[in-house]
Amino acid sequence: MSPMGGDEVSPKGGDKVSPEDGKPRRLGVIEAFTAVINSCPSGSVRAATDAALETIKREGADAMPMQAYLVLTAMQGWRGNKATQVRESLEAFLAGQQDD
Repeated sequence: MSPMGGDEVSPKGGDKVSPEDGKPRRLGVIEAFTAVINSCPSGSVRAATDAALETIKREGADAMPMQAYLVLTAMQGWRGNKATQVRESLEAFLAGQQDD
């Protein structure tokens, strides 16, 4: 644990990691979308993600599962550590929606 009581920082790119297993922490849906917009090299994926955020703003939280699915589908070709973190976070969110 860091001196400030938060998660440890990975030496690779500064992503926060879980102190238990060293894996990147799970992102919330909006945080994951923001990571796509800020990090994905594909303009079409960034545009789709921006549209997903706008849909959630307009329609509310009920739109989140469908928008998460659409972003997850759009980002299939994106690779790398941040892409993996976003993908795992959105997949976990969607898996949790099936339990409801």
